[in-house]
Amino acid sequence: DRRREALAAGSPIQPIIKDVGEIYSRLLDHRPVIQGEIRYFVKEFEEKRGLRELRVLENLKNTIFETNEHVLPKCEQAMHDNLNEAFKRLQAANDMIHRLQVREHEERKLQADKLMAREEKRIAHWEEFMKEQQNKQAEVDEEHRKAVERLKEQYSEMEKELAKYVSF
Repeated sequence: DRRREALAAGSPIQPIIKDVGEIYSRLLDHRPVIQGEIRYFVKEFEEKRGLRELRVLENLKNTIFETNEHVLPKCEQAMHDNLNEAFKRLQAANDMIHRLQVREHEERKLQADKLMAREEKRIAHWEEFMKEQQNKQAEVDEEHRKAVERLKEQYSEMEKELAKYVSF
């Protein structure tokens, strides 16, 4: 760069280089403009939004403080009361269901006992019926045997009677 400047210092190109430098800084170098815009934005933000943001943060802090000091304890107490009430109701419902189950169990046991008693009674009745049938069968068999004996005697007598008449 120094050589170029030294060469250009005594030459007629120097005013052209100076003009090109000015054109470059005006058209392509935006740093001074951007810095001015940044300073303006920061100034506007701090003046206009700064107080509003501070008020919003203060309101938020007050809301959080009130929530922590007043609303949260009330909510905890209401939740505790409601949970205790719900627990008591659930316990009562559980006790009622337990009593119903015990009653149903006793009723089933009573039904089973009745069924067993009926079954035993039916079995006893059946055994009695079978004994009665065997006795009747024995009676019928005895009657049949006696009838067969009588018939044998009757036929044997008839044969004797016939034998008397056959000799004629």
